[in-house]
Amino acid sequence: MKDTSESLVGIGTAIRAIEAEIEYAARSDAKVLITGESGVGKEVIARLVHQRSRRAHTPLVTINCAGIPDSLLESALFGHVKGSFTGAYRDRLGLLEMAHQGTIFLDEIGEMSLRMQALLLRFLENGEIQRVGADRVQSRVDVRVIAATNRNLLERIASKDFREDLYYRLNVIHITIPALRARREDIPVFLDYFLRSYAERHGVRPPELAPDALAHLVAYDWPGNVRELKNAAERLIVRSRTGLITLTDLPAEIQQWGRPVVAQPAPVGASVADELYERLVTHRESFWSVIYPAFMARDLTRADLRAVLRRGLQQTGGNYKVLVQLFNMPPTDYKRFLNFLRKHECHVPFQRFRTARPYASAREVTEDV
Repeated sequence: MKDTSESLVGIGTAIRAIEAEIEYAARSDAKVLITGESGVGKEVIARLVHQRSRRAHTPLVTINCAGIPDSLLESALFGHVKGSFTGAYRDRLGLLEMAHQGTIFLDEIGEMSLRMQALLLRFLENGEIQRVGADRVQSRVDVRVIAATNRNLLERIASKDFREDLYYRLNVIHITIPALRARREDIPVFLDYFLRSYAERHGVRPPELAPDALAHLVAYDWPGNVRELKNAAERLIVRSRTGLITLTDLPAEIQQWGRPVVAQPAPVGASVADELYERLVTHRESFWSVIYPAFMARDLTRADLRAVLRRGLQQTGGNYKVLVQLFNMPPTDYKRFLNFLRKHECHVPFQRFRTARPYASAREVTEDV
């Protein structure tokens, strides 16, 4: 099976434009900034730039800046010396030194703290490594930097959450990856590729897609982008029994996408939030099929969405992780859910809901929002 990192999947003009940008980037050592929604394949693009560059025979080192606490991120990037903090029993190289003469991919750069941004900026200016706890510069390294984010960095700059000078340091070659819903012509190509790949992995024959099923899959907006499509393809392979995938075989959220909602008599005085909450909790519909499309179409206001969240947080005792389950999303959607709320300024502080915790305490779930 051919590795997806070797080439881009797709036939649209957007993919051709991205291919051209990758070729430009591969010819130089210029810094690259890759932007796009979660799940569009930013790491795949970073890998392609590295593989097609003169550094292809050297390491590609990847780090998720959002997945490591600030205190540990500095050590991870720059290394540390023995005794610099509790548990530092020996000197340790950082990822930047490990990537010497190669490439480092800084994923989720938009989540990096201002302090870490300052340290990274200093490194980009001189290439010098000073490990945590050291009183002098240890080495100078030659590393090609590729960064990625799903955030709008210009908005982050305006809100003083991202350094403007770091942005311009990183933004030498800028590759923007459109959301999958903006390039629907690529959806059948992705489906064919992933269905064949997973059929081979699971030892079955690749199934065919019935025309109505394919039409539904193309019409669906794929809020999780290529990552969501990939997971859906594997689910279809695992559940396939007849060799033909029909409309009824599709996940419920895709089957229901775009269907008009049959109006039900609402209780006297019921609000929009009440009705939506009823659909989520009582009728077990997914947040991504009920709330997300209505909000993105501007049929639902921020106030409406916050009202639904407040009702959910009251039920879960302020626990966002349990709220993800309550709103019928898989636990793996937790980070994606929070990113969506923060991006659109709909996040509701959880602290005041902590006084009553019936749902959360019953499950003994800890919260780290």
